[in-house]
Amino acid sequence: MRTRLAAAAVTAALAALVLSAPAANAATALPATNTAHHCIHHTTGLCGWTHHQKPKNKTETAKCKDASLSYSRHAQGTCSRHHGVKYWFK
Repeated sequence: MRTRLAAAAVTAALAALVLSAPAANAATALPATNTAHHCIHHTTGLCGWTHHQKPKNKTETAKCKDASLSYSRHAQGTCSRHHGVKYWFK
């Protein structure tokens, strides 16, 4: 009986640990402003700084393929309704 209770307690503790893990990936979070003038790695789009493109202001994070601007705080889903990212600025 004690071994069953101990096994159940261990299982519950492991489940709580797994479920309480943060869902957001640190690699997808973008900085608030870009003073280094380089881009973090993204799966789509080009780095605006290496292609001689500059943001219109310091909070712009990306320029979409349809020329609209993005101020997204996270990389995931940026410009998803604007045909994707053309240039990243973060």
